[in-house]
Order: sequence, then structure tokens, then C-alpha cells
Amino acid sequence: MQETLIPVLLPLALETPYDYRAGPGEPPAAGDFVRVPLGNRERIGVVWDGPLVEQHAAVDAAKLRSVIGRVDVPPLTPLARRFVDWVAGYTLAPPGMVLRMMMSAPQAFEEPKPVLGVRRAGPPPARMTAARERVLAVIGEALTWRKSELAEAAGVSPSVINALVDAGTLRVEVMPERPLPRPDPDAAQPRLTSDQEQAAAALLKHTAAPEFSTSLLDGVTGSGKTEVYFEAIADILRQGRQALILLPEIALTAQFLTRFEERFAARPAEWHSEMTPVRRARIWRAVAQGEARVVVGARSALFLPYPDLGLIVVDEEHDPAYKQQDRVCYQARDMAVVHGHLGGHPVILSSATP
Repeated sequence: MQETLIPVLLPLALETPYDYRAGPGEPPAAGDFVRVPLGNRERIGVVWDGPLVEQHAAVDAAKLRSVIGRVDVPPLTPLARRFVDWVAGYTLAPPGMVLRMMMSAPQAFEEPKPVLGVRRAGPPPARMTAARERVLAVIGEALTWRKSELAEAAGVSPSVINALVDAGTLRVEVMPERPLPRPDPDAAQPRLTSDQEQAAAALLKHTAAPEFSTSLLDGVTGSGKTEVYFEAIADILRQGRQALILLPEIALTAQFLTRFEERFAARPAEWHSEMTPVRRARIWRAVAQGEARVVVGARSALFLPYPDLGLIVVDEEHDPAYKQQDRVCYQARDMAVVHGHLGGHPVILSSATP
């Protein structure tokens, strides 16, 4: 009986996948993230398919090592794998380096560390101080708080919290992961001008049809383009799909996020270079699991693992910041259009100077 071989593309400067033996149990499927040996180290890659697999030479199975196991994250979709292949072919970059951009949150592939909090567990301590009184006044009877947040809210140092834990007044618990807020497409009903209504209606014709289209939203600065494409995003949210807003990193400001929150009653998931590794891992997983409904991010947000992306908006599409000029060189605006073509979803290009 011939042993099943598993082609695995690794996030390295590789032109083709490496073959591995499947090992015992059910073999992993295309798109699965797997842990494999490489030299004297372990690496995480993706089980690959398509032209890259068809063009590389066969290897004697007896010389191959086995897949160590699957990684507990959602598989990379067929669309994402086709997108990697297309970008690699167009930019002449190794496919493994394009995949690396899709795996840009290494901690997302590790078991999430538990977040510890504290809650009321016993009577007040025998020795009460003003600082301890403030903590007990803030914490209440039923809520679990993160230590850092409780200390900040009560205006005390973490040592005060630790002392109350030692006294048995508070106890440490594992906190459940906080869900991301879900944008509500009907949270606010914006008052649009007649020109905005006409533009929004034109965009809604495209979001209503699950097929590729590219629309240019042209208007001078301050003309209300953002409110217009927010209507298209609202329509995608009503369909239960995901949306991506690309912005030049310098334009990803608190003001924009506030405008989004005023329209949808929740902040979007953010993706940019200033995020901590822990936050990057959280957002990466939320996108892959479909929990993050709207992502607002810089050009690299295009390479997140969306399972059901229904719309891409490229705001300030004329901005040169969409060009990446190291490693994999690409223009995010153009690649967004390609993603829409491959995935059969609309793309909106917004600009005052197209």
C-alpha cells in the first residue's frame, strides 16, 4: 500500500512545498496548518495543493520525515491559497514568503495563555487601609477584574491587590476571553445628501450581487465618501459576511475609528504595525474564526486569513503607502482588486485624487 505524502508549504523563501509522510491517523487536508520537522527544528506550514504541488518532483517516501501534527487553528481557505499562488507568480516572490505574510502573528499558532483575574472571595482583611477600601468599593461582589485594570480603577498599586489575595479577600481566577464587539449595521441611520444617496445606491447594487466588481468612489476631501462606503459595509454585515477597510497607516487614526463606532456602535478589529504580539495573535485568530466582522488596517491586513470576505474598501487608494518595497514587493490596491476577482466579491476604491 502506497503511503500518503503531504505537500507542506513553509513560510520561508521556498519555491515549492516540501513533502512529508502523513504519519498515523487521518492525513491532514489541504489548507490545514501543520507542525513539521525541518532540520533540527520544528516549523509550522500549510498543507498545499494546486500548481505548486503538480510541478515539483516526486521523492522516495522512505527518505521523508512525518508530519508531527495539526495546529488547532482554522484551515487556510482555497481562496487564500490561490491568492498566495497568484501574488507569488505576479511579483516573482517565493510562494513561501507570500505565505509568511499570511502567518504574520506567530503567537496565533500557540495555545493561548490564560488571562488571570481577581474577584471577591471572602471578608475584608483584619487590617483595612484606605487603598484596600478603594479596591473593595470598585470590585463589587460578582465581577472578575484583571489585576491591572482593577489597580488602575481603584488608583492603587498591584501590590495592594496581591495583599488582598494573600489575605483571602480576593481570589485569582482564569478569565474567559473577551469577545470582540460586533458592529451593528442598523445602529445608526445616517442622514445622507442626495449625492451621497445616489452613490450609496450604486455601491449597494454591487454588494447585493455576490460577484466581482470594482467601483471608484470619487469625491473631494470632506464630501462624505466615508459615510457612503459605510452603507456598503452595513449591507455586507447584514449578509453575515466580513469586510475589510484598507487605509494608509498614517490615516488609521482615532478619529476614523470614532466615526466607525458612531455608525456601527462598535469598534472594528484593527491591524497595523504598532500592535503587540499578543494583540496580533488575538486579531489573527478572530479573523480566521470569522469572529472579526470588520477589519480596518494597513496594507498587510489584506493578507489576513478571512474565511468569508464579502467586500474590500481601499480608502485613499492613490496613496503611495500601499506599495511595499521590501521582501515581497506589491501594490496593495492592485492586490485588493485581484483578491476581489479571485474571490468573486466587490472592491471599492475611494479617493479625492484618483
